[in-house]
Amino acid sequence: MRPNSPSHGKTYRREPCVGQVLALQGGYYVFTGVLPFVSRRAFEALTGPKREWWLVETVGALVTVIGAVLLSGARRSNRSPEVLAVACGSAAALAAIDIVYVVKRRIAPTYLVDAAVEIGLIVALVQRARH
Repeated sequence: MRPNSPSHGKTYRREPCVGQVLALQGGYYVFTGVLPFVSRRAFEALTGPKREWWLVETVGALVTVIGAVLLSGARRSNRSPEVLAVACGSAAALAAIDIVYVVKRRIAPTYLVDAAVEIGLIVALVQRARH
């Protein structure tokens, strides 16, 4: 019997693997990317009013595509450098934009919630990719 086996009263928390983090990020991106197309009112209630709606739709479409690719990578257990670069790079870019434009007071402070999610995804991917 192993000293740290569950039969010794210890409980283990399984850390999510890279594929699970990619699936989480992909699902988050598809949800947030599609939301402006589903309900402008709901999107603007969360993020504030937008003057350039075409830009919101453009970003939403691109984030949805990235999310779909990440979901595909997760489903196929694809840990290639390219998939991880898209995952980390898109999260870093979105977090940076969130932070810079909240500081400039051009977008609502609620975008800092998204920045925190993006940074959390980067940390989780980097930690899991090392193993």
